[in-house]
Amino acid sequence: MANPLPPLTALRAFDAAARHMSFAKAADELNVTPAALSFQIKSLEEHLGTALFRRLNRAVELTEAGRALAPDAKVAFETLTNGWRAAQRTQDHQSLAVTAGPAFTAKWLAPRLYAFAQEHPEIELRFSASLRLMDFARDNIDVAIRFGYGPDPGLYALPMATEWVTPVMVPEMAARYPTPESLRGAVLIIDESIEFIRPTVDWAAWSAAMQLPPFTAAGPRFSQADHAIDAALAGIGVVLGRRALVIKDLAEGRLVAPYGKALATGAGFRFLCQEGAETRPQIVAFRDWMLREIDKTSALADSFEMLKPAAQGGRAE
Repeated sequence: MANPLPPLTALRAFDAAARHMSFAKAADELNVTPAALSFQIKSLEEHLGTALFRRLNRAVELTEAGRALAPDAKVAFETLTNGWRAAQRTQDHQSLAVTAGPAFTAKWLAPRLYAFAQEHPEIELRFSASLRLMDFARDNIDVAIRFGYGPDPGLYALPMATEWVTPVMVPEMAARYPTPESLRGAVLIIDESIEFIRPTVDWAAWSAAMQLPPFTAAGPRFSQADHAIDAALAGIGVVLGRRALVIKDLAEGRLVAPYGKALATGAGFRFLCQEGAETRPQIVAFRDWMLREIDKTSALADSFEMLKPAAQGGRAE
């Protein structure tokens, strides 16, 4: 016969006390009296047949049995909490939590969000601009927009658009650099955020694809793509702009891409959510809106002649 588990309330009292190492603080967390919490822990110890805490003057410490139980109890309640929140989210059709990288948030999402809010006033959006790996359940995230390669096991993953890079600059600068060859005299801004892409799509790769002698890019370096693009918008120099991050500026004339040729990347943006969640109404609405927004500039994006970067060694991460 299986050994039955003790009551959940007693285990919950133990977990709180073990995390705080204080009965009083655990009681505050659980909104019970210290006497009630102490009773729950005592009943758990009786169920187990040994003490879980040593009661000291104004302090407690875990016994050997308590130290054995505490880590798994903590994980169990975190898992249960995540599962409960996930179940609650399946019933929530009026809020949407989205995470995307800072550059995509600044250059793609933020300038377009008013349109989504006008179209879907019933959906409350929450954004987290971050590149860290997210746990959808633990972090209460519904949708993630990520740039890279995948695969994304266990997730619904939709490629958003074909990505490329091309030299972009303010219109006034385009007159000074009318040909790709003339860029040799320009300030070439370096976007370090694309250095993980293989084959490489940097200035050396661009010049090689254009069958030009290698460019020496000695301009300012930026770790984030949106900062590099902002430098180009300020007229500091020319940057290899990623499709998704510069297409709105190109469409509205703040930047120009005068050479009509782009360097293809194997990486791209993906729309990610948990498998099965892709049918939730607010996720469908957000995904379909993004696809319509992408389609608005697809003619411009597809007008570039696509160049392939030379294959190189190495592996993207």
